[in-house]
Amino acid sequence: MRPEPKKRVDTNAADPARQGLNAAFSGLDLPNLPAGPETKSTEDSPQTLWKMGRVVLRRERAHRGGKTVIVVDDFATHLPVSVIEKIAKKLRGVCGCGGTVKGRSIELQGDQPARVRSALEAEGFQVAGVR
Repeated sequence: MRPEPKKRVDTNAADPARQGLNAAFSGLDLPNLPAGPETKSTEDSPQTLWKMGRVVLRRERAHRGGKTVIVVDDFATHLPVSVIEKIAKKLRGVCGCGGTVKGRSIELQGDQPARVRSALEAEGFQVAGVR
């Protein structure tokens, strides 16, 4: 014996005003839903909690198969590793490249010191090193 076929929901409504990606949900009326989460008015930046200090940029190629890497080093000792990891994630997003946190330094793939410098200065760091 074969099982009964699954019941299908018609997502292509005959009414042209209800067509589109949300056509299946346009007829829903849910008035008693709770309010959504409140949005934070402050930016999720480590700068609001910590004095960022000074960092040094270095361009390295040694022991990397000829690939250039920008190393952000010499973070202030009072910054926890979790803040350094958040900054690394923002830098990877700004530069559109890969990278990692090793110890208390950030390694970013590619040769983009200008982008890294501007992103770090926007976070509140004083940047020294590669121009």
